[in-house]
Amino acid sequence: MCFGISIYNYNKLSELTELELIKGCIKKDLKCQRLLFDRYAGKMMTVCLRYACDQKEAEDILQKSFTRIFSFIDQYRFEGSFDGWIKRIVVNCALRLLQNRKIRFVEITENLHEEPLIDSNALANFNVKELLKLISSLPDGYRVVFNLHVIEGYDHNEIAEMLNIKPATSRSQLLKARKVLQAKIETLQKLPNGYI
Repeated sequence: MCFGISIYNYNKLSELTELELIKGCIKKDLKCQRLLFDRYAGKMMTVCLRYACDQKEAEDILQKSFTRIFSFIDQYRFEGSFDGWIKRIVVNCALRLLQNRKIRFVEITENLHEEPLIDSNALANFNVKELLKLISSLPDGYRVVFNLHVIEGYDHNEIAEMLNIKPATSRSQLLKARKVLQAKIETLQKLPNGYI
C-alpha cells in the first residue's frame, strides 16, 4: 500500500497496480490520490474538453470530478472497468455544470429520418485534436447530445433521462449536430490547407 512509503520510493509507488492504488485512495492516502490523479487526469481532461466551453471550464469540471472520485471511491465495487467508473463521474459532473448553465435544447422540425453521413475519407484528413476542436465549436445542446450519443454510446432514451428532455429532442439535436459538422468539414476541405 501507499502508507509509510517515503518520497524517495516514488518510482516504486508509481508501479502500484490499479487495485493497490484504489485501496490506498480508499484509505485517503494522499500519495495514492496524487498518483491516481496523475494516471487518469490527462485522459479525463479530454472528456472534460468535449463538454466544456473552454479550457478553464474543462479544468473546473476535472477538479470537481476528482473531488467526487476521492469522496466516493469507497463505493467502487471492483466490478467492471475502473476507467469507466471514473469516466461516468466526469461526464455526470460535466452535465451538472451544463444544467446549471441552463442549456437550451431547440426542437427541430426537419425530417428526423435523414441522418447526414460524414464521409470517412473526409475525416481521414483530420487528426483527433482537429476533430475535437470541430466538435467543441458546436452549440452546447448539439455538442452535449453528440458527445453522449456518438462518443459515450448512450441511446436517445438514456440521454433524454440524463438531460431531462424528450428522446425526440435528443435525436433532433444529434441530427443538427451532424449537419453542422458536415458543413464545417466541407468548408474546411475547400480551404487551401484545410486549417481549422
